[in-house]
Amino acid sequence: MARYSTVQGPRDLDRLVAEAWPARSVQDIGGWLLRHADGVTKRANSVLPLGVPEDLDEALRRTERFYGERGLPAVFSMSERARPDGLDAVLEARGYEVVDPTLGMAADIDGPYERDGVEIADEPSARWLDVWWSVDGRYDDQLPTAARILTGVPAGYASLGGVAVGRGVPQGEWLGIYAMAVSPEARRRGLGRRVLRALLGWGREQGCERAYLVVVERNAAARAMYAAEGFTESGGYHYRVKSVTPG
Repeated sequence: MARYSTVQGPRDLDRLVAEAWPARSVQDIGGWLLRHADGVTKRANSVLPLGVPEDLDEALRRTERFYGERGLPAVFSMSERARPDGLDAVLEARGYEVVDPTLGMAADIDGPYERDGVEIADEPSARWLDVWWSVDGRYDDQLPTAARILTGVPAGYASLGGVAVGRGVPQGEWLGIYAMAVSPEARRRGLGRRVLRALLGWGREQGCERAYLVVVERNAAARAMYAAEGFTESGGYHYRVKSVTPG
């Protein structure tokens, strides 16, 4: 079994993820970035708390009002960089629940990599979107909004056989890997690995030296695949979601 050295993930993982998955609008409240994209993905509809508001209680009230006025629950993306210190405990006391613990993983891009039948385009095709949405879509008819998020920054869109896709976002020395999806009927054939390797090779062509990705902690199969391809765990985050009592 191949052994890989541990690669330290990006210190600014939060910002890289925010830049690679851009919200339609962002409001800054004392260093808290309130992101909104019509409710499509928590990643683009959550608070990135990287600063320290002068009045914490007021910032919380404004945050909850901001999302409430848009028909959304207040959601915080919580990593070790969340500010102020102790915010996680404050949110828990206010009824915010932990949702989707997520791991960061990182690897050197050292190859060699082959395209191996994988096509990479500058924009997602209709088929690319269909495959990704068939696996990741949880938002009814909001694919157009999701597509605007995906295409909000330059990226490469990998596709294999019309059944496996992935997205690579060059960010300086780092390549962000996103939207990895394989149609259910095509799984367990190594297609995801081929897409990943092709994206890594493409990223190196763009000048990237390392790659990072984020994966939900409970997705053991994906984590195992990434680990087998040289990715090691480094950092991560979880969400705190305001619970709403029906009434």
